[in-house]
Amino acid sequence: MQPDFHLVRTALLAGVAASFLFGSAQIAWADASLNSLFTDHAVLQQGRAVPVWGRADNGEKVTVEFAGQKVSTVASNGSWKVQLKPMKATSEGRVLKVIGKNALEISDVVVGEVWICSGQSNMEWPLSASFEPAADIAASVNPNLRLFTVTKRRSPNPRTDLDHAKHSWASASPAAVKSFSAVGYYFGHHLQPALGVPVGLIHTSWGGSPAEVWISSDVLKDNHVYSRDILDAALPSLRAHAEALKKWSEAKKTAEAKGEVFTQRSPGAPWYPAELYNGMLRPLMPYAIAGAIWYQGESNAGRAWQYRDLFGDMIRNWRKDWGQGDFPFLAVQLAPWDKSRKRSLAEITAKPMESDWAELREAQDYVATTLKKVGVAVITDVGDKDDIHPTKKEPVGARLSLLAQRIAYGKSLKFSGPTYGSVGHAGSSLVLSFNHARGLKTMGQPDATGFAVAGEDRVWHWANAEVLGNTVRLSSAEVQKPIAIRYGWSDFPVLNLFNAEGLPAAPFRTDNWPVTTQR
Repeated sequence: MQPDFHLVRTALLAGVAASFLFGSAQIAWADASLNSLFTDHAVLQQGRAVPVWGRADNGEKVTVEFAGQKVSTVASNGSWKVQLKPMKATSEGRVLKVIGKNALEISDVVVGEVWICSGQSNMEWPLSASFEPAADIAASVNPNLRLFTVTKRRSPNPRTDLDHAKHSWASASPAAVKSFSAVGYYFGHHLQPALGVPVGLIHTSWGGSPAEVWISSDVLKDNHVYSRDILDAALPSLRAHAEALKKWSEAKKTAEAKGEVFTQRSPGAPWYPAELYNGMLRPLMPYAIAGAIWYQGESNAGRAWQYRDLFGDMIRNWRKDWGQGDFPFLAVQLAPWDKSRKRSLAEITAKPMESDWAELREAQDYVATTLKKVGVAVITDVGDKDDIHPTKKEPVGARLSLLAQRIAYGKSLKFSGPTYGSVGHAGSSLVLSFNHARGLKTMGQPDATGFAVAGEDRVWHWANAEVLGNTVRLSSAEVQKPIAIRYGWSDFPVLNLFNAEGLPAAPFRTDNWPVTTQR
């Protein structure tokens, strides 16, 4: 039965369960069962209490045995949950047993580091479609890297489990990795040997999804700005879809009554807030994890200023509902893209322009500076001018791994490209200093590209940018008294500034002038 999306939205605004819209019914549980996250080859998180949970008849005693631990509880409201004490990492596969009225077990369970991989299409992008994947797929066998993919599911109300028949853990192998998230795989591929323990990746993403569908309805409706600009704003498209769906259904019935073949496709549903949080994220809680990687923002670029709050609130939402404190959250900065304009590089670089894509990158950085244990991987050198889905995913995963090693595990290593530090005046020039700038250098030509300066008139002009040691000296014949700098401020920035480790400098601006998406 097709749901009434207007009623779905009403239910979300009211914060009440709407499962009746899908004709769901109470299920009687004859046997104890495990949540669908617990299957053969699972990875459990080391160093913290590990919740294990499932379904059972009310009053049924359930015992879980694993790694010398034995914990019991009594099922209530059709469910049960126990906690295993913190364990050390081990690649030894062991059996986890559940004993109730029945007995079940899962095998080859290891203990290590578990990461969530989420976002939209650039996270969903499979390894098989990435840049020259054949050799990496062939060499992917690794029993200490394990993968779990959440199937796509929208839901108007929070769900507690996934479809058991569609979900299972698998060790990395050519068959397992080719359809897995390329960014997720490369992240794990670099992280696992660096840590020397098993790594588990839970991939849950959906192409085209805006950030608000990954946030709980409670967070959205409790904020009057989100209620107005996100929840209320979604209603017209939901009503339009409901009307289109009604017309489609009527046309289908008419055709069938006439014995005609009906080939018209059902109209696609628009996004509605919280639906993927409910269907694809909430069922993963409270599985013990180390942190999350996130590649999303393309669908929010037109509301980049709002994203400064929305992205931060989403991270707080996940952390609160997971109940594991401020776990590390690592995002990928939006890749360069010319939005299918098919312009030449000469046209793109003719003069500095405003860019909501740049504003979204700034919003990502803003959140990283305001919340603990949040990092952003810069990928200005691996974009594709004419494709929103750049296929070079290996550098993305590698840089996320560097961030994880630093932020999550406290390793001393070079994890960042140059970032803005400070600026000083030298006559009509500006001298920039950077953090993480050891061995500052350009690629391809002596001077750095992508720097613009402006004076009191707020008109931007490209700057001559000379690298002097670990600083950059900026000047422009058109701006005698420059007061502001922008670097990489473009949909498709053409940049060439790196540090000795080959990591690219991060885009930034020094002005606080209003931008295009600011309200």
